[in-house]
Amino acid sequence: MAKEKRKSSLISHGVAAQNRKARFDYTIKETLEAGIVLKGPEVKSLRQGRATLSESWAGERDGELFLFNCYIPEYQGGILSKFEPRAPRKLLVKKRERVALFNAIARDGHSIVPLSITFDDRGMAKVELGVGQGRNKADKRHAIADRDWARDKARLMRDRG
Repeated sequence: MAKEKRKSSLISHGVAAQNRKARFDYTIKETLEAGIVLKGPEVKSLRQGRATLSESWAGERDGELFLFNCYIPEYQGGILSKFEPRAPRKLLVKKRERVALFNAIARDGHSIVPLSITFDDRGMAKVELGVGQGRNKADKRHAIADRDWARDKARLMRDRG
């Protein structure tokens, strides 16, 4: 009887967590990729794809860039896996990029929003940050109408052709 190969449920590269609502709540002006400082059990938990970015944000603390309120649950596979799930995590960007981000959020209504956490080809965790301006209800309704029209237009073109 041959042994069956089980696919690993760990994420070695690709998207580990996504903030899908960010592009709806904010008009994203520019994006930037930043490294993130994590401990070993945090990386293992992130590789299982259990992180949540929906309520997280990036900001300044002591002149450094940090990711706040990102939920990475405790890793269940080991003994030494105790860490704070919503602890602030330092983001690694170049000084010029950090200054540009701080200048962007100094403007009225702009925020740094994490869009996704991915693993690159080398297995390093990266955070995609977006500088965005919050949308009001009318803008959100307009975005929904545009999205619905694009979907209906694609259906019409598909059925016609």
